Amino acid sequence: MPVNKDSPVGVFDSGIGGLTVLQRIMEALPRENTVYLGDTARSPYGTKSAETVLRYSFENSDFLIQKGVKIVVVACNTSTAIALEALKESLSIPVVGVIEPGVKRALEKTSSKRIGVIGTEATIQSGAYTRALKALDSGVEVYSRSCPLFVPLVEEGWLDHPVVNMTVESYLGSLKQSGIDTLILGCTHYPLLKKAIRKFMGRGVELVDSAEETAKAVGAILRQRSLGRARGKGSASFFVTDVPDRFVKVGRRFLGEKVDSAVRIER
Repeated sequence: MPVNKDSPVGVFDSGIGGLTVLQRIMEALPRENTVYLGDTARSPYGTKSAETVLRYSFENSDFLIQKGVKIVVVACNTSTAIALEALKESLSIPVVGVIEPGVKRALEKTSSKRIGVIGTEATIQSGAYTRALKALDSGVEVYSRSCPLFVPLVEEGWLDHPVVNMTVESYLGSLKQSGIDTLILGCTHYPLLKKAIRKFMGRGVELVDSAEETAKAVGAILRQRSLGRARGKGSASFFVTDVPDRFVKVGRRFLGEKVDSAVRIER
C-alpha cells in the first residue's frame, strides 16, 4: 500500500506502556494520525524468549502495515532490543526503536560516564543498551538492573502505594551505590514511577525517559522523507489483542480521555 503525508504513524507495544511514547509523539506531532497496537493478550514480553519476541514483533508490524502506516515505532524496549534490526532489514518503511534515542540523550547528560540502565529481564539480558552506549562512547561504564515487578505495579495503578518505595529500594540499592549520575528508564512503563525512582536515587542522578527523544526521531524522519502531515488535527486509533476494558482503564493513566475506546483483534 503506497504511503503519503496523510498515512498514519504506527506504534506497537507489548501492552500499555508504549502509550508513554505515543503521548510524546502526539504532543510533538499534533497533526499526525496515529494507530496504536497493544499486544495485551501476550504481555509482558520481558519474560519471553528472543525467538518469541521476534515473531510477535513481526506480527505486530504486519498489522500496522495493513493499516497503511508510513512509519513503524517500536515502543517496546524488549522488542527494540531483540527485533529492531531484523524489522529494519525486512520492512520497506522506516522503523524507529526506543533504545538509541534514549542512549544518545543519556550520553549528553552524563558527566561521570557512569550510566545505569533499568528494564525488563529480556531487555537487560540482551545487552542492547550496553552495546549501544559503548558503540557511541567506549569509555562509558554501564550498570544494568532488571526490575520485573515495576510493570505490574504500574498496570495495577499502584504508583503511590507503599510497596512501590520498597520495590524501588530493593531493585535500585546497588545502582545507587555504584556512583552513576544518569539512569535510563529502559521500559516504557517506568516513567510512571519517576517520582519514587527520583526520590530514592536523589537529585544527583538524571533520569532519562526515551519517549521524548523517540518522538523527536520520528519527526526528523518524517521531515527528511517529506512525509509530515501539513494540516489538520491528528486522530488516534487503538487496537488490542485482549479485552479492551482494562486497556482503556489503565490507558487513561497515560493519555487521559484520549483513550476512550479500543478495538480487539484476534491473534
